[in-house]
Amino acid sequence: MPPRPSLRSFLSLARGKLSASPSQRELPLTFVVGNESADLDSLCSAVIFAYLRTTANAQAQKVHIPISNLSRDDLRLRSEMTAVLAYVGLKPQDLLTLDDLPNGEAAPGSGDTTWYLVDHNSPTGIIKERYGGRIAGCIDHHADENYVPEDGNPRVIETCGSCVSLIVECCRDAWDSLASEARESKDAAEADRGMALMALGVIFSDTVNLKAKEKVTPRDVDAVEYLEKKLGGTDYDREKYCDEIEKVRRDLDGLSFRDIFRKDYKEWVENGLKLGTCSVIQNIEYLLARAGSGDVLMKELGRWAEEKSLDLVSIMTLATHDDGKYERQVLLWGLNEKAAKASREFERVSGDELELQAFEGGSLDLDAHGQWRKAWKQGNLKHSRKQIAPMIRDAMNGVGS
Repeated sequence: MPPRPSLRSFLSLARGKLSASPSQRELPLTFVVGNESADLDSLCSAVIFAYLRTTANAQAQKVHIPISNLSRDDLRLRSEMTAVLAYVGLKPQDLLTLDDLPNGEAAPGSGDTTWYLVDHNSPTGIIKERYGGRIAGCIDHHADENYVPEDGNPRVIETCGSCVSLIVECCRDAWDSLASEARESKDAAEADRGMALMALGVIFSDTVNLKAKEKVTPRDVDAVEYLEKKLGGTDYDREKYCDEIEKVRRDLDGLSFRDIFRKDYKEWVENGLKLGTCSVIQNIEYLLARAGSGDVLMKELGRWAEEKSLDLVSIMTLATHDDGKYERQVLLWGLNEKAAKASREFERVSGDELELQAFEGGSLDLDAHGQWRKAWKQGNLKHSRKQIAPMIRDAMNGVGS
């Protein structure tokens, strides 16, 4: 490896390793990939972990290739990522996506790859289909799905507000070992500044500038303290940075409903049922105002469910107010009789824990023609999709045909 590269040079190097002809590849190819929602945490965690793993062990000359777990076209929906990248001198086109994975005869065989998961611990989609048996480790803050081998290295699954806080904690020694080079090299110094800004952008976005006390953990606070020290002597302004990211993140006005639903989307299959969850950064009232009526909004959601061949579809909202307080809402729609049973079971088993209260007197509810739908205000704000999706999946597994 040459002297420590800038982030842009590192991403270019990773792209070159991935696009090399099969006969010229250095095998196995080593990848780092975030989860399928490809939110800010997943995207930044993959880049930071890949960079530090590559450069802290430069003698091994093993480039870790960060993959954004989405198509290149979907990058345009990640406006908050575009804003963070601009701060560090990068553009969305610098990132590698699923579209950059070679296909056909050029695709690397499963045995020719090694994969590390960040911000999830069980692969999905094309990664699971092609390379599910090649998972070497993970760093994540979701519920353990017992997919990554116990001897995974690393295998870190701990609670915190942002996965990137765990990345910082796990890679701190490696990052510190590179500090002297940052004092001597402009590229290394820019890379450190860029990674610090990326990580801070994630943590502030996930925890509302550390004001969302239900989400903040000591790990997040420690990570912020460590990262801000790396920005000493720069023109970094925390409040200005937070405000800009939050403003961009909450702006959905230019997106269609389809884009809103797929902007932060995850799906699972359990017991023959397919669940799709759409996390939305505005509340249901905002969506209703955009649609003009509940019927129009549900028609749009139904179209999305049909496009994705879903049995159950859910909207989970998180609306943040200027004082840092926030509210959550959940909508769950079972689109056939078995899915309706699972939806009712979710309400029966988890309703009290989540402190679910009917949304606007049940104005969006449905119980007819083999379908069942309810929308709720969520009183227990501690639980996000990380906790609610497993509850729905448990309900799906608990119903018969």
